[in-house]
Amino acid sequence: MKGVEPAAAARKIPPMNDVIDANVKGLVFDCDGTIADTMPLHYEAWVEALGEHGVEFAEALFYEMAGIPSMQIVEILNERHGHDLPVQATADHKEELYVRLIPRVRPIDPVVRLIEQYAGRLPMAVATGGTRAICTKTLAALDLLRYFQHIVTADDVKHGKPAPDIFLEAARRIGVPANQCVAFEDADLGVRAARDAGMKVVDVRHWPG
Repeated sequence: MKGVEPAAAARKIPPMNDVIDANVKGLVFDCDGTIADTMPLHYEAWVEALGEHGVEFAEALFYEMAGIPSMQIVEILNERHGHDLPVQATADHKEELYVRLIPRVRPIDPVVRLIEQYAGRLPMAVATGGTRAICTKTLAALDLLRYFQHIVTADDVKHGKPAPDIFLEAARRIGVPANQCVAFEDADLGVRAARDAGMKVVDVRHWPG
């Protein structure tokens, strides 16, 4: 598999029997920081995009906003810090810069091994605060796009994370009640959203490996 060493792909995932039991009928994954190790690259793109306007972006603040769509991040920065950043143009430029970095994306191996193990056994969807185009490019770069029946983005729902809308819509699209899904997340806002949707949640930040 592209982006994953064969030996790594063949290893067993950490035990998940306490989470993925017989009652689980679907799996829903965040993308950035959960499936793909993209967060450092997104931050790099933000630093460059905002730096062109003389705006600094603290790394801690960036991770605090994990899961929030790019345009909303720009709006928050303007509101909190009195900037006058052009919202659409800044968000678009940041995404353009990130696309150039996609060849450097690496997989989150334990999550990818789980995706491979359950492919064809359980329906799977991605629920991301990013755009469909960016998420699709990221998954394609890791040769993982084929495993997911649906990709749900903030553009598909009225309210993005931390509202539960994205996870509820992902469950609806794969035809599984939310309370029979397990969600995989790496950010506080996403964990909250998935729990509020009624899903079991695995916070991959605390997953061994």
